[in-house]
Amino acid sequence: MVLGLGACASGGNAGSSTDSAASSSNSDKKDITIGVFNGWPEGEAASYVWKSALEKKGYTVTLKYADAGPAFAGLAQNDFDVILDGWLPNTHKTYMEKFGKQIVDLGIWNNDAKLTIAVNKDAPIDSLEDLAANASKFDNRIVGIEPGAGLTEAVKTKVIPDYGLEKMDFITSSTPAMLSELKKAIDEKKDIAVTLWRPQWAYDAFPIKDLKDPKKALGETEGIHTLTRLDFAKDSPVANGWLKNFKMPSDLLFSLENVMYNGPQNVKDFTPIVDKWMSEHKEFADGLTK
Repeated sequence: MVLGLGACASGGNAGSSTDSAASSSNSDKKDITIGVFNGWPEGEAASYVWKSALEKKGYTVTLKYADAGPAFAGLAQNDFDVILDGWLPNTHKTYMEKFGKQIVDLGIWNNDAKLTIAVNKDAPIDSLEDLAANASKFDNRIVGIEPGAGLTEAVKTKVIPDYGLEKMDFITSSTPAMLSELKKAIDEKKDIAVTLWRPQWAYDAFPIKDLKDPKKALGETEGIHTLTRLDFAKDSPVANGWLKNFKMPSDLLFSLENVMYNGPQNVKDFTPIVDKWMSEHKEFADGLTK
C-alpha cells in the first residue's frame, strides 16, 4: 500500500527495561510486543508513543517490524500483542476479512487517514477541478512518489482521467525526492502539486493544503485503528483499557512525525526523540495511562 513507501527512516527491533515499582502496580502481563508496519510512519510514531508510555508504567515493550500482511497474520497467530496501524474500512479490508475473527478491534485513534493531492498554501486553486485550467502555474507537473505505490496507481487511473489532467506530466520517483521538490518550491515561493497522504509530517513542516476532491477519485477518509490479539484484554486488562481509550489528533501526530523523520537520517531507535517529544507534550503523554 502507498504508505508502505512513505517513511524517510527505517527501524529495527526496540525494547526496554522495566521499572520494578511500577511493574507491581497491576497484574497485567508486562511483556508487550507491538507489530510495526515497515515504512508506515504514522504507525511507527504511535508505536513509539506507547513504548514510551508503557515503559514508564513498568512494562517491557518490544517493537517488531513486518509488512502489513505478515503483521496481520502475526497478530492473529499471537506473535504480536498490538498493532496501531489498521486502516479501515478500506485499505486493510482484505486482511480483516481474512483474520478478523482472530483479532480484536479496539477502535479508531485517528480519523484523518486520507490520500491527497497537496499544493502550497498560497496556491491560486483549492480544488482538483481547477487544476487542469491552471496547469501552467504548476509547471504542468504533478510530482509523485514511488511508481509502484497505491497512491500513484490511484492518481494514474482515477485522478488524471476524472479531472482531465492528461496534459500534465505525472513525475514519479520516490517519497524523499518528492519531499525535496516540495521543500525547494516552498523555499522559492513557487506553486507545486504533489501526491501526499494524511497523516504525514510534511503537513507540520511546510505551509501546504489539500486540493478538494469532489469526485472522490482518491477515496474516502479512513480511520486508523488499534488492533490486538484475541486474549490481550484477558492477559493485560489495564494496558488494554488504556489502548482502547487512545486518541491522537493529527496536529500532534504531525508534530511527532516531524521531529522523528525530518531530521537525522537512518535513525535505528527513535526512543530518545520520542521521549523528549513526550516530555514536551506532558498533558497528552500523562493522559495515555489514566
